[in-house]
Amino acid sequence: MSAGRLYLKPNRDRPIINRHPWIFSGAIRGLEGDPQPGDIIDIRAHDGRFLARGYWNPHSQIQARALTWDEEAIDDDWWLKTIRRAVTARAHYNGQADGGYRLIHAESDYLPGLIVDRYGRFLVMQALTLGIDKRRHLIADILATLLDVDGIYERSDADARKKEGLEIRNAHIWGHEPPEAITITEGGAVKIDVDVYNGHKTGFYLDQADNRALLSAHLRAEMPAARVLNLFSYSGGFGLHALTVPGATVTNVDASLDALELAEANIALNGFDAERAEHVQADVFDYLRDIADAGAVYDAVILDPPKFAQSKSQVERAARGYKDINLNALAVVRPGGYLMTFSCSGAITADLFQKIVFGALVDSGRDAQIVARLNATPDHPIALTFPEGDYLKGLLLRVY
Repeated sequence: MSAGRLYLKPNRDRPIINRHPWIFSGAIRGLEGDPQPGDIIDIRAHDGRFLARGYWNPHSQIQARALTWDEEAIDDDWWLKTIRRAVTARAHYNGQADGGYRLIHAESDYLPGLIVDRYGRFLVMQALTLGIDKRRHLIADILATLLDVDGIYERSDADARKKEGLEIRNAHIWGHEPPEAITITEGGAVKIDVDVYNGHKTGFYLDQADNRALLSAHLRAEMPAARVLNLFSYSGGFGLHALTVPGATVTNVDASLDALELAEANIALNGFDAERAEHVQADVFDYLRDIADAGAVYDAVILDPPKFAQSKSQVERAARGYKDINLNALAVVRPGGYLMTFSCSGAITADLFQKIVFGALVDSGRDAQIVARLNATPDHPIALTFPEGDYLKGLLLRVY
């Protein structure tokens, strides 16, 4: 049973009818009953019609998140059923004993606020909302019954928790504690040590796996002695895949010394010749501007920056940043070489991102072709009713 009823204002029910899960505070007319933050409530139209059922948090701008559009009980069996659906959808990943992949992708798996990634024998869980936070132990127990894993660790340290009135929490939640480094194998070709305690996100950028493999495939086929510039390199994922091409060399650039040390360790883990890789600690904007002015040239440049726009209000500033960095990246790609460029800002649409890169291209005075449009890996699905889930977009450009 639900703990209360939330009523929407007139003419504010269309998104929820269309199965978008978010209810913002401005759409709410009133609340009936005495639900506590995180409790399950009914979401109803102004005239009382049932629309959905979800959890409530008065401390968040998104005050309700729908879990189901049916009048069904959201009990332990419901959580088991819905989590099992997400796990089953990754059946072809689940047998990879040393693989890494996303197991549950929040709203796009119809579980708002819940992220679960798998690294070999361990799961890393993020509870990003109060409704999920209150049920984290139930969720961990369900995951443990559905999957043969050694342990589950919680990395609930994302900024989104602050908007929910939640504190940061990183803690062992089930089974054995993960080791300091979990070695995963990506694409059957590259070994990567993942630090689930301190690494970015849950430890690694799993969403770029297919794009890393695509880069190495193009290099192997077209330029086996490529000079590769890997910007915002983090632990070196793109660079590692480039180094699977025997004649390639890589320059990893990142502002974080810790990230570069991870990249260096991953090169040793794979047995690559350390002389084939250079590691530069620098502000990427300044570094790229300097080498462009100096006339440096590379066969392939990877541009995978962090999120520039956290919200729609930051889009204009972010667009200027993306244009600046793409303009300088275009300047250091040799004629016939590649630029692989990305935005992970959900507020920047794929269409806008392409227009930004187009503007940089015009200013550069060069020509370029789109060889491929790039997205997150299939273990990061996008619910058709939740376009905000389409956060990662990229372009593989051949530059002349």
